[in-house]
Amino acid sequence: MANIIDMPKLSDTMTVGTLVKWLKKEGDAVKSGDMLAEVETDKATMELECFFDGVLLKIFSPAGSQVAIGAPLCAVGKAGETVETPAAAPAPVAPAAEAPKASAPAPAAAPVPAPVTAAPAATPAAPALAPANDGERLRVSPLAKKLAAEKGIDPALVKGSGPHGRIVRADILAAEKSGSAKIGSAAPKSGGAPFSGGSVGAKGPIQEERTVAVSTMRGVIAKRLLESKTTIPHFYLEIEVDAEPLMALREQLNKGLEKAGVKLSVNDFILKGSAEALRRVPDVNAAWEGTQIRYLAAAHVSFAVALPDGLITPVIRDTHEKSIFQVSAEAKSLGKAAKDKKLKPDQFTGGTFCVSNLGMMGIPKFFPIINPPNAAILGVGTTVTKPVVKNGQIVIGQTLTLTLSADHRVVDGAVGAQFLAALKSVLESPALLLV
Repeated sequence: MANIIDMPKLSDTMTVGTLVKWLKKEGDAVKSGDMLAEVETDKATMELECFFDGVLLKIFSPAGSQVAIGAPLCAVGKAGETVETPAAAPAPVAPAAEAPKASAPAPAAAPVPAPVTAAPAATPAAPALAPANDGERLRVSPLAKKLAAEKGIDPALVKGSGPHGRIVRADILAAEKSGSAKIGSAAPKSGGAPFSGGSVGAKGPIQEERTVAVSTMRGVIAKRLLESKTTIPHFYLEIEVDAEPLMALREQLNKGLEKAGVKLSVNDFILKGSAEALRRVPDVNAAWEGTQIRYLAAAHVSFAVALPDGLITPVIRDTHEKSIFQVSAEAKSLGKAAKDKKLKPDQFTGGTFCVSNLGMMGIPKFFPIINPPNAAILGVGTTVTKPVVKNGQIVIGQTLTLTLSADHRVVDGAVGAQFLAALKSVLESPALLLV
């Protein structure tokens, strides 16, 4: 008897999933552990795993469909088995398309690149080039659009292999390999030359004016952050940390343990330091529950990872009980899984405190929005070399600015200040994190 695979619940708040692309087709042999399809949830685009050995007999939900949790997606069984389409199988839904607004003709240009490059996939054969769109709709998935921006690919020159000719991630990766769809490689349209790609003083629009359908993930982010900003009374604190001891210890450890494959990042120290600060000031490790405040016994520290269409926050469970080396290894593993769309729901839910780090992008300081139900979130800026006063003398030093956004219903200003002071103390004596 054939096994029916239903739409799983891939996040705690998911109600429907969008089938972005099938990775297998009907008649293909499959085995347990194979990835069958890409599914976009309210959190991220993730891969659907097969749990049976056999043949993919029937696909009930075509690419582009929005499918409710528990609805049938496909059937896996023995070759030659007959499978009837379940009554609950969804009808095909046309994928979202981009519709350019009426404006002066201009070559399509990529939007501003996302901060993190999408995870690489197996590279298919190079696609055929498509003519630049002259008023036609450009069908491209949000993931492919972002990836095209990062790779310098002009989507208008790529032929899509997805449903209804939609351009998907694999098409962009193939175009990058062939090198034939770079921005500026299109033939000039009548009346002007192609966009030069951002040269100083270049004329013309910076990108094609268009509207883009909001992805499920971006829609949920918008809803949750709007709710956070309008219903949670945020207040903000900042503190400057002497980063020299931290940078010196990090360099010493990385150099001494290089042969063992150890490479600690500044963020690893921040994550572990945050857990230690929560141990010293546990009132910040809490959540507002309307008629009560829940104070949490374990510090499950999450950290923001940028994806092509939004953010996800993997969680390091029991961070307070793990060594800096365990935290580092787990952060790297979770970060890679997030970018490869391999995170399981329990790996990005249940965090009690969040760290958002834009220091690697040169941002000196910022104030992130609280990720409910957490009572606070830490913003980490870049390390700055500047004159500082030490022992009454002006010397060149390294400083790091940390900011705290806190929920005033749970955390008072004094408590927030105590937390930042504890974190500063730990980071300025980083050897304590090795104990």
